[in-house]
Amino acid sequence: MRQSIVKGVLAEYPVVGMRMFLADGSYHDVDSSEMAFQAAARGMFREYMPKTKPQILEPVMYCEIECPEASQGSIVGDLTSRRGIMESTDINPDGSVLICCEIPLSETFGYATDLRSMSQGQATFTMELRGYRPAPRNIQEDIVEERRKLKEALAGAK
Repeated sequence: MRQSIVKGVLAEYPVVGMRMFLADGSYHDVDSSEMAFQAAARGMFREYMPKTKPQILEPVMYCEIECPEASQGSIVGDLTSRRGIMESTDINPDGSVLICCEIPLSETFGYATDLRSMSQGQATFTMELRGYRPAPRNIQEDIVEERRKLKEALAGAK
């Protein structure tokens, strides 16, 4: 099974968070070998893993943005359009605003440039990994389709 979970069934990403329990088994002097047990495990994985409704996980970042109050509305709107989830908004003693949110890592590429544009260069942000969460169904479908096309292209190039 350890060899099987290296490539998942959706997009060939490693499988995480899975528990297995072997309820029964037997050994036969003639038919039992390490290769036979490996083949049985691979077959079981291919047959039953799709029935578990697997999901692709995406990294989610915790983000703190400090910006002028005048930029707050456009920054919050932009974060929402990037699938960000607002956690809090506080006003600092100096009049700036601290926005705390969670945002998928895939939505943060190019964010520094966009943030500077929205705040006339006055906003700053920090990010750190918060954890992994299931990606939305439409994004999972896009990832699976991209991986399928890549696999076909590589097979055609051989």
